[in-house]
Amino acid sequence: MASAAEQLAANINFGAFAKATELKQRLWFTLGALIVYRVGTYIPLPGIDLVVFQEVFQRNAGGILGMFNMFSGGALQRMTILALNIMPYISASIIIQLMTAVVPSLEALKKEGESGRKRMNQYTRYVTVVLAAVQAYGMAIGLQGMTGSAGPVVLHPGPFFVVSTVITLVGGTIFLMWLGEQMTQRGVGNGISVIIMGGIVAGIPSGLATTLELGRTGALSTFFVLILLVMAVLVITFIVFMERAQRRLIVQYPKRQMGNRVFGGEASHLPLKLNTSGVIPPIFASSLLLLPLTLVGFAGGQGPSWLTPITASLAHGQPLYMVLYAALIIFFSFFYTAIVFNPQETADNLKKYGGFIPGIRPGKSTADHLDYVLSRLTVIGAAYLTVVCLLPEFLITEHAVPFYFGGTSLLIVVTVTMDTVAQIHSHLLAHQYEGLIKKAKLRGRRG
Repeated sequence: MASAAEQLAANINFGAFAKATELKQRLWFTLGALIVYRVGTYIPLPGIDLVVFQEVFQRNAGGILGMFNMFSGGALQRMTILALNIMPYISASIIIQLMTAVVPSLEALKKEGESGRKRMNQYTRYVTVVLAAVQAYGMAIGLQGMTGSAGPVVLHPGPFFVVSTVITLVGGTIFLMWLGEQMTQRGVGNGISVIIMGGIVAGIPSGLATTLELGRTGALSTFFVLILLVMAVLVITFIVFMERAQRRLIVQYPKRQMGNRVFGGEASHLPLKLNTSGVIPPIFASSLLLLPLTLVGFAGGQGPSWLTPITASLAHGQPLYMVLYAALIIFFSFFYTAIVFNPQETADNLKKYGGFIPGIRPGKSTADHLDYVLSRLTVIGAAYLTVVCLLPEFLITEHAVPFYFGGTSLLIVVTVTMDTVAQIHSHLLAHQYEGLIKKAKLRGRRG
């Protein structure tokens, strides 16, 4: 009986997908936008000797450049007009969210609903332009100082190159920001997240080919390559399980009598995710730890003397790097969870609408209980992120496995895929409900 019901549900979903014209249009728009993005990652930045830059990049690929290149889908390695990718926008969004916790005016703006959200988005765009300009200027200056065995990276260094590079890279970031917003409105899923996932997924085939080539040449044993592939599948399964895990707190609403009718009295759930902070902790931790390596790489080993032992201790696989990486992931897990979830505000909203957790008094007691539960969930979530991110780090360090098999990349791909599939299911359900409503109206008119 259950299998028959499941089969019927599958047939209904398939039929709904075949008839959901709007959903198909959204999917085609998302696919077209991703193709435009991928084409942009192959348009080179003017004034660069790509052969020399490739040589310099390979020397510094183990630092933060390797991680950013993964997020950009290889655009940074090819030094294209989209080399900065969407990372300035991500950084700006995080900065604005963090500032809402310390700036009262931004916190008040956050509570104004749709108008407040639009103004917050506008502030995020302004900060994105500033960050992109600063990063583009630093990249232009860094490119002018790079030299390889065949000569300098920049063919004609000078103010014109700096200005043109800044304008081009900032324009590329702004274009991706606009494209991501269009994908969110007219496509499927969160556009910014889909762009990042598209860059990572685009590099997975080359990363897989590199790994298989290492196995063919004997640099990696065939048994280890098989173990790596099996481990990737197990890690993805583990991520899916943990990202879907949540603690549901029962919320009871009192009964209200209006005339002869009784309203309310139903119970609902307040879902608390096991990993509230998402992929932000690994990204922040990696950026902070790999920054010294990148600075030394750009300086060509000519930096301050005190920076050399620090970078040696923070290299991949070093005990200090692993300990600090785990500590930063745990810290940012708690810090970012405290930013995105306010127990006191949630408790006040429950009290406002008459809801309460059975056995807990409304108000401060409810806020304390939510904080108690969330703190213990965050402990498990932080441990899960630490394990997922540190395990691939050992593989990357010991066996030169590409970044695409790292914990951060797998986290992003899996979580964005889950969110996108959830939105597709929502569109299918909405289409089914619209069809039922139309049929009910037609039957009502005939009756």
